[in-house]
Amino acid sequence: MGFVEAIETPQSPPEHGQHGYSPQRDALVKRLRRIEGQVRGLQRMVEADDYCIDILTQVSASTKALQSFALNLLEEHLRHCVADAVANGGPEADDKIAEATAAISRLLRS
Repeated sequence: MGFVEAIETPQSPPEHGQHGYSPQRDALVKRLRRIEGQVRGLQRMVEADDYCIDILTQVSASTKALQSFALNLLEEHLRHCVADAVANGGPEADDKIAEATAAISRLLRS
């Protein structure tokens, strides 16, 4: 199981045939592979008994990369899924706004 596969997240079926990030899927996967490489680099640094501060610097870079990825994905979700739900109105709009608010809250706690 790879780094990306190990992250457990709830899965929602696509509501309009595709998710908002679908057009950028290849670019997003490429970013995640770079982040995976950074994390593997951290493992190698620990195995090589590198200096603590050097490892922490790389942890910070990896964390920033994941946060940037998450913000990009959140933006796509807001532009596509939430905007579509709001345009259609009804309880789905409220559900999507609540879902996005919860996702933002989780990102802020991380």
